[in-house]
Amino acid sequence: MKNKIRLKQYFISTLIVAICLFVLFLALNIYEYKTYTNNFNNKIGAIVNVIKDKYPEITDKEIITILNSNDFESNDFFTKYGIDINNKSVLLNNDKDYHTFLIVNMSFLTLSIVILLIVFIRYNHKKENDIKEIIKCIEQINKKNYELQIDSMSEDELSILKNEIYKTTIMLKESAENSNKDKMNLKKSLEDISHQLKTPLTSILVMLDNIIEDPDMDINIRNDFVRDIKRNVVNINFLVQALLKLSKFDANTVHFIKKEYNLGSIVDESIKNVSTLCDLRNINIELNIKNDSKIMCDSKWQIEAITNILKNSIDHSKDNQKVIINVEDNNVYSTVEIKDFGDGISKKDISHIFERFYKGENATSDSIGIGLALAKTIIEEDNGNISVESNKNGTKFTIKYFKL
Repeated sequence: MKNKIRLKQYFISTLIVAICLFVLFLALNIYEYKTYTNNFNNKIGAIVNVIKDKYPEITDKEIITILNSNDFESNDFFTKYGIDINNKSVLLNNDKDYHTFLIVNMSFLTLSIVILLIVFIRYNHKKENDIKEIIKCIEQINKKNYELQIDSMSEDELSILKNEIYKTTIMLKESAENSNKDKMNLKKSLEDISHQLKTPLTSILVMLDNIIEDPDMDINIRNDFVRDIKRNVVNINFLVQALLKLSKFDANTVHFIKKEYNLGSIVDESIKNVSTLCDLRNINIELNIKNDSKIMCDSKWQIEAITNILKNSIDHSKDNQKVIINVEDNNVYSTVEIKDFGDGISKKDISHIFERFYKGENATSDSIGIGLALAKTIIEEDNGNISVESNKNGTKFTIKYFKL
């Protein structure tokens, strides 16, 4: 707004100067015409009076006719007195006034040219300053300084260029910020991955060293070590597979093949994936499908997401308990509710459970904190969202798949 006001003031000032010059020039021409007319009329009036005195028989009408007639040819009367009527005025006052007005007109023309030159020079000077300002802006951008005050420049024919530079600056700034953010995320992810791998690998190496150094180790202890090694290898394999899947989402290389699927069937397949884990803990899964529900999704990935959530609920349930799954549908969305009866999630942890590698205070020793993050990413890819409610009596995950 400030720039537009400045441009408007500059335009109005220039217009006022031009109007003043035009009015002054017009007034000067009118005054010049009146001066010449007054000189001629006075002399003609004097001649007419002399003629009427000497030739009273001549009427006023005849005198007026003679003065306004174009039929009379000039004679050589003025020539013998050295007056060239084609180049000089018969009246000496008009010649004098002519030279005076010539000087005035030349002065006025010179003044007008000077004023217009001043306006032009100021305009060009301002344009040059704007161009220099743009060059400085580009130099600052090249130095990765994106805090530019481009809007402080006035608007003129360079405004489009300035606006484009501003847009480019914003995009470069966002790109730089995203690049720094990506670097920090990559650094944090590598640190988390390193930490997640370090513990099981160290445990495996210690147990292998014990087995190698003690060939006469008790068979039961040896078998325990082997089982622990296998468990750690399984955890590492799960971590690597989950990271590979997340990295595909980060790189936008995952292409969902969306078709219409029965939501109950997707939940059934997810239950099968955790059936062995349920058997080991004697946990019963109670499935309640209130009405038939179909969603547009990639079934393979949704089975992966719901499986991860079920696994989390089972891990946090006590032995011999149950997990309840409710599936229902309405005109806006389809819902899957997964409720366990474990110890719940603390208030300080509940806002972080979908973050990668986050492990709450009630997390199991085998947890790597990536399953829920992967599930949330998958669900959101299929136009859904996931929320969680928890208290000391258990936790409920609610998944909503919105209809397009």
